[in-house]
Amino acid sequence: MSGTTLDDGRRVDPSTAHLLGRLAVVEERVRLLVARRRADDPQPDDPFRGLYLSDETVDRLLAGPAAETEPDAVAGRTADVEAVATQAEDLGARLRLRDLAREFALEPLDVELLLVALAPEVDSRFEQLFGYLNDDVTRRRPSVAVALALCGVPLGSAAGRHRLEHGPLVTAGLLVLEDPDRPLPGRPLRVPDRVVGHLLGDDAPDPALAPVLVDVEDVAWGDPTRLAGALRSGARLVYLREPPTGSGRVLAVRALRAVDRPVLVLDAAALATAYDPSGLSATVVREARLTGAGIVVSGVEGLMERPLALRGVLDGGPPVLVVGRSTWDPGWSEWPPLLFDVPASTVLERNALWASSLGEHGIDAAAATAPFRLRPEQVTRAARAAKQQATLDGGLTVDHVRVGARSENGTALERLARRIEPGVGWPDLVLPDPVLTALREISTRARHREQVLGDWRMRPGGGRGHGVSALFAGDSGTGKTMSAEVVAHDLGLELYVVDLATVVDKYIGETEKNLERIFAGAAGVNAVLLFDEADAVFGRRSEVKDAHDRYANIESAYLLQRMESFDGLAILATNLRANIDDAFIRRLDVVVDFPVPDAGQRAALWDRCLGRRVPRVGDLDLAFCGEAFELAGGAIRSAAVTAAYLAADDGGAVAMRHVVTAVYREYRKLGRLTLESEFGPYWALMGT
Repeated sequence: MSGTTLDDGRRVDPSTAHLLGRLAVVEERVRLLVARRRADDPQPDDPFRGLYLSDETVDRLLAGPAAETEPDAVAGRTADVEAVATQAEDLGARLRLRDLAREFALEPLDVELLLVALAPEVDSRFEQLFGYLNDDVTRRRPSVAVALALCGVPLGSAAGRHRLEHGPLVTAGLLVLEDPDRPLPGRPLRVPDRVVGHLLGDDAPDPALAPVLVDVEDVAWGDPTRLAGALRSGARLVYLREPPTGSGRVLAVRALRAVDRPVLVLDAAALATAYDPSGLSATVVREARLTGAGIVVSGVEGLMERPLALRGVLDGGPPVLVVGRSTWDPGWSEWPPLLFDVPASTVLERNALWASSLGEHGIDAAAATAPFRLRPEQVTRAARAAKQQATLDGGLTVDHVRVGARSENGTALERLARRIEPGVGWPDLVLPDPVLTALREISTRARHREQVLGDWRMRPGGGRGHGVSALFAGDSGTGKTMSAEVVAHDLGLELYVVDLATVVDKYIGETEKNLERIFAGAAGVNAVLLFDEADAVFGRRSEVKDAHDRYANIESAYLLQRMESFDGLAILATNLRANIDDAFIRRLDVVVDFPVPDAGQRAALWDRCLGRRVPRVGDLDLAFCGEAFELAGGAIRSAAVTAAYLAADDGGAVAMRHVVTAVYREYRKLGRLTLESEFGPYWALMGT
């Protein structure tokens, strides 16, 4: 239908024409009611009417209520408007007022009441007319008494009052009764702005929902055929349990689009932190019903502490697809859901998403992002972030792709562990070849774990995770922490060092809770998790002699199970390997023993620690330092820094006197004897 031409020459669509036609009928009823009131008004020309009560007005009130307008006076015009609307619908026009009545099961009286309340929103003349009918120029919306009178319903009608107190107009949020402290007849009626906009043809979501709605992304992943078939068959509540690399949200959106429904994606975590989550839930449901959309609740775990808000969404009426990681809780809804397990994305699928999202840039994104476990929508966002980052340098590189992938990391772990941006690589390590081989094996496992453990299913059953765990054992200063940083740098991941002071608690059960927070935070972060001094929490179980032993063993048993189900990359570092429980050792993927460096390695460490930017004097004898001073790598690094400070204060170049002085101070710090024979010909240089 092409629409209708108004008196002022404007053309409107059939839906708006239908609405305006019904509002014209309301106007006729208002005219008749105004005429009736004026006929009974003892002072119709009083300029201050509505501001006070005269004696004549009081006498009229005491005489009893006057008869109001009967709806039959304009019933014929209503029938004419509806006849035209029926013809428009037969020709394929969508009439929003009729769709609204059908969706919310509105009775004819409900529609009439809604139109009365809608009138001042569309035509400002009604404000003054309702001020007159309310006998109060400050109240410019129709009161309950006026609205019922315009609809021909007596104020004492229980059925009429029920429709305004408990009917679908109020429960669905289509009509609001304001001023709850007033008696019901005097309470004004208001149609929310979003409902007014919808009836006039506006499909923009309610602005109040902006903080809790998520933009819908079109991600080409997964097969929504089965899910779409279930929706066509009448499924109203579906629970999609997703694995770490699958996306229930993407499948839910694609399924709803396949059945020609608009989509509203609700961020459960944002809703849980809102000021009025229950009110926002009702607004979401109303929005979905107005537009015929399906609701996708993303991250339902965020609403577990707000059951009323969750129920408000799940039991609201529109199709709801809930996405979460845990098992469905029957307490969430009275209606049983259709349970759907989301498949994990494969390595090939994620590689294809990287390729399509990045475009032709000649970059092997698959190799660069192999250690990252990302959902399909995270891949597309990470690709956009990488291209945005590349604008700083004029071209996309592998480093930009890794930065984009890391941008998907959450911040929960930063509150529980110290984040380190890896700044060293394989050339910075001075270790025996067997140790380097073991370290590279950790990188290899992390890169290919999704293919081996995920696609090939080499670790099936038992609730085992897709994580990689390693033990770094060796004396203090032998390079354990630095090696963890190198592994993280090689994989393009961040390194998080767990502070055991925030983990171990003297109260029973608190240590396990603290560790669970760390593991849960690490689950959403692609990073290397380093437990330094791990024997403090991963120690041996002992014979039970008292209650403390029993609870200590329970703590160890919990850690055994949690490590086995962990999906991330965890490194345990300890100076006392013998103190680590054998059950932990069995569950570790790689064990690396760090030896004390020999003379050649110590000389190389001196050279690496001093670096290439520090000026050196020609007499610097690093071979002697490696041969004479039996120090671990950490002590050598500390001494090199001290020598640099001494040189900066003495001409700006490192000389042998600075090095031996720094070694002397390091010995004193470590509590070791300083023998003249050990310093050889350089003993006289100390302190010069």
